[in-house]
Amino acid sequence: MIARDKAILADLERFRCLSRDDIAELHFSHTKHPVTHTNMVLKRLRRDGLIRCSTERRKYIYFSAERTMKTDSQKINHFLAIAEFFRQVRRFEIPRMFQVEPKLGGKGLPEPDAFMIWKGVPWYVEIQRTQFSQKVMNEKLNRYEGFYVGGEWEKEPWQPAGKKLFPYLWIVGVGRYRVEGRPYRVFQSTVDDMIKRIK
Repeated sequence: MIARDKAILADLERFRCLSRDDIAELHFSHTKHPVTHTNMVLKRLRRDGLIRCSTERRKYIYFSAERTMKTDSQKINHFLAIAEFFRQVRRFEIPRMFQVEPKLGGKGLPEPDAFMIWKGVPWYVEIQRTQFSQKVMNEKLNRYEGFYVGGEWEKEPWQPAGKKLFPYLWIVGVGRYRVEGRPYRVFQSTVDDMIKRIK
């Protein structure tokens, strides 16, 4: 198996599922005909039993053969939104680290949709596909605050030597929320707006 095939399988593991267009942009954008190359490789990987495919949508969705995720899972759109966010940020700079739904600990702790180190800064990312009530968002923000106060984040292996950084929280997608008065930084913006802010 060539390195590119392994990279595709690794991304299917990381993101849980990807569309053909996700795979084309992530792995074939340097080729003259990305979609044609993607289709050929995905067809071969399916034939060899290394990936599974859901043909229930107009755009097929691909899964690692190792994953037990159902092809009609309610979480597919959630994972595709995370992959879309990754595609957007990598157009400006490839994150040094990008984890999907990292486990920060047990019950009562935050459950970010992604953690990344991007533009030299650690980020927790919440991708909102639907509008939450302010009460539900406050509960989410309170979990991050409890995690911040508890200090467990200081032991993360990505922490730079001699300096402890609590990741910025980036809320992307539907809704605007009251986020003031938190001991950590919270941003609510699109990727394009964040790029303008950083520049």
